[in-house]
Amino acid sequence: MENSGGTYLNMAAVTSRVGVARLLQAVFGCTTFSLVAHRGGFNAAYGTFCMAVWCFCFAVTIFIITCEFTRLHNCLSISWGNFTAAFAMLATLLSITTAVIYPLNFVQFSCHPIGAKPGRVTSYMATVSGLLKIVQAFVACIIFGALVNDSQYDKYVARQWCVAVYSFCFILTVVVVSFNVTGRTATLRCPFERFVAIYTFVAVLMYVSASVIWPVFCFDRKYGSPHRPYQCSKGKCPWDSQVVIAVFTYVNLVLYIADLAYSQRIRFVSHH
Repeated sequence: MENSGGTYLNMAAVTSRVGVARLLQAVFGCTTFSLVAHRGGFNAAYGTFCMAVWCFCFAVTIFIITCEFTRLHNCLSISWGNFTAAFAMLATLLSITTAVIYPLNFVQFSCHPIGAKPGRVTSYMATVSGLLKIVQAFVACIIFGALVNDSQYDKYVARQWCVAVYSFCFILTVVVVSFNVTGRTATLRCPFERFVAIYTFVAVLMYVSASVIWPVFCFDRKYGSPHRPYQCSKGKCPWDSQVVIAVFTYVNLVLYIADLAYSQRIRFVSHH
């Protein structure tokens, strides 16, 4: 009998750099949710969300490895490269989210007890405002993905202003999250709550401008088209990317408004 393993099995799926990385992802993912299920605990909504993320990422990673190893992905009616790239981006964002949420809610840091009083805000990232920061960064990544997908953002200066808005707000959001996770908020020269409130207010104003400018300079007849051009091919139409950016601009605007309102509520409660 001839050995047909080289024909039907793709060894590069587990021996290449990407393949080894996926195997390590599967091993570490399995280890993570096994330890949490056995000893860590994952009660309440936050814990259930983290466990769901780990199980989802593990299952899809195993699915990808299996399909590539057996070459079954050639039988699927999807763009396999786009699917794996999109999943890698999604898994990265979800993993970052759980890396922030789980330690803040389930890990006891007892090196420096602070004697917190009931109702006092002790961890910013465990609040609604902190979680909104993660979602804002996630939505911004979707916007960036649409921008680089032939959105023609460089056609007008007004569109470039919108790109500057998305980039500025995303960078500061990442800075806020990083300062909280690393515990370096005390190094700021101004109170952290004031810095976040001012930044969020500025972000709301900037997103308001982007929510007006982007649709005008993309869908007004003078600058773009209010309807999808007939000559646009499916999946490669700048108009589609422009619609995605417009929709998620409004999504992030709502998130920043909610963030501003809740951050003011936290500040009010913490001072009474």
